[in-house]
Amino acid sequence: MKSCASATLIILLSLFFALPSSAWATDEKPYLADILLTSSQTDLLLFCTIQNSFVPDMIEGVHNGIPVTFTFLVKLEKIIKNWPDSTLAEMTIHHTLAYDPIKQRYSVSMSERTTGAMVTDSIDKAMEMMSELNGIKIIPLAELEPDKPYTLHVKAVLAEKTLPLNLHYIVPFISLWDFETDWRTIEFTY
Repeated sequence: MKSCASATLIILLSLFFALPSSAWATDEKPYLADILLTSSQTDLLLFCTIQNSFVPDMIEGVHNGIPVTFTFLVKLEKIIKNWPDSTLAEMTIHHTLAYDPIKQRYSVSMSERTTGAMVTDSIDKAMEMMSELNGIKIIPLAELEPDKPYTLHVKAVLAEKTLPLNLHYIVPFISLWDFETDWRTIEFTY
């Protein structure tokens, strides 16, 4: 009887510790790539892409009716020598992917768009739309001083999914799909 209880405990502990890492079958963690900071005639613009942003469990969850949200965090600071940096702009951008099983279409809502969600039949196209920032207006150029140093910080928090019915309060260490990129910093002079 004692050995059965010990075996059960070992199995439960193995499952408990294996569960959070099961979301990642490979060691490829998400990261921000292709970061481009440019300007239009009036604004400073940001372009970037998240690489390795989806795991198979996320796609399965979307097909089962669980929307996935990516949150991009962007912060622009003016570097002031021998003084704390001054924050000029901060923004949070949300991209949400949902699936309509009746129409068999993917809908991607982007907080930076005012014209509504983008719809596609392709999961690959939907994942591409989710993972890209294209021409995000950071700040008007009139608010930047010429020949002064600035830093832009960008990070993405990807798809947090916790256990149903608030079970994460009972088992507090389990949170699937809860991952993020490292902060990426770009220093530039305007």
